[in-house]
Amino acid sequence: MVDRNLFLHDLAIVAIMKCEGPYIKEWLDYHLLAGVEHFYIYDNESPDNQAEVVAPYVEAGLVDYFLVPGKAMQMAVYKDAVNRFKFHCRYMAFIDGDEFIYPKFNKQGGIITEVVDEILSQNPNAAGLAIHWQIFGSNGQERADYSCGVLERFTRRAPSDWFVSTNTQGILYPKGNCFIKSIVNPRKVNFFDDPHKANYFEGFYSVDEHSNKVVNSACLPIVTEKIVVNHYYTKSREEYNNRNIRGRASKIINSNYNKEGFNRSDRNEIFDDGILKYRAARADLFSLEGSGEKFNRVLETLTKILSAYVSDNTPREFFIGKMETALTCRAVSTYLREKFPHNERLRIYEEASLAAILKSLDGIKLSDTRLLISELPNLLCLPYPVVKEIRNAAIEIISLTMDFMRKNEFWKDFSDLDLLRRLLRNI
Repeated sequence: MVDRNLFLHDLAIVAIMKCEGPYIKEWLDYHLLAGVEHFYIYDNESPDNQAEVVAPYVEAGLVDYFLVPGKAMQMAVYKDAVNRFKFHCRYMAFIDGDEFIYPKFNKQGGIITEVVDEILSQNPNAAGLAIHWQIFGSNGQERADYSCGVLERFTRRAPSDWFVSTNTQGILYPKGNCFIKSIVNPRKVNFFDDPHKANYFEGFYSVDEHSNKVVNSACLPIVTEKIVVNHYYTKSREEYNNRNIRGRASKIINSNYNKEGFNRSDRNEIFDDGILKYRAARADLFSLEGSGEKFNRVLETLTKILSAYVSDNTPREFFIGKMETALTCRAVSTYLREKFPHNERLRIYEEASLAAILKSLDGIKLSDTRLLISELPNLLCLPYPVVKEIRNAAIEIISLTMDFMRKNEFWKDFSDLDLLRRLLRNI
């Protein structure tokens, strides 16, 4: 397990957003109170003032903001965030602008990661937490009222266990609170092909709050005692219709947002203002670590870890199972070196991290092999002599991994690795 103090951010949110100008400040402020330390926001052709509203958060170093034109960009965005920032964040959450993560079963004022840690610590193969929706209705509102926030305006929802199946051309599709969203260890993620869940490296999976394995986007039973995602799906009828016009980030065809969809999802049976009480409790306890304090903490942890890696007295057994830590040290060192280019100490740390990666190859596990392979493009471009040794070792490890893929008939993975091996041999 990687020392949590090594990460630049304990929890970050990845979101693709379009025309969220009226809502995004409330969304950011709430999640900061709830313990989110950073946001990776991808702007999908927003013509409104969304970027202007977010600008102060970018200036404060709380948000990285990217412009991503095009249709159906959500999965591409998620892939980009994992590839670029997986070693910067201990956890990543993947949600939308109308979704608020609400930790319920916690000490008063507790933060999101306390719940995640408590659940994932019970299972070494759990790499993500699947959190069920709670869909909120319109509260009978026809018109948009931007004079107060979403959380105040919409306080009525469907029953917690609300679930229906809709018949579309003879195929049953689940609807309701059965859907989940994910908070993941991004270093265990292979790829996303669904906005609700990740595909993990071999041996890892998501669990719900009861530690049950979750493999689908929608699952039963719906569990809501410890943590939920409040999903303000409809808002007012006017806002719902506006959402239909602007389109979706996950699909080219925008078929879900129609009158039938509004009527089905406009559920208001249960009064629930728990998230408002939680926000108020967090506001009394809230403090935000300054960037200077954070960098000092990370640098101290980096120094401590690398000292053990480079010491001649460190036994060989120490490096077994440490690939994730070594790769995190490299990514953090590179980030700090690029941020402070005149600090020669950080170049030494970057090179020492690469040496740590090389030492961690002994007894490497399959999941760590996949993580290493995914990082090779970022490692092999670095200007240090040890990089050549890493490349040669990677060719050998890829060959061993191909044997595993062949024996288990994972032919697509086998072919992809064969291509990579041939490329590395020709560098």
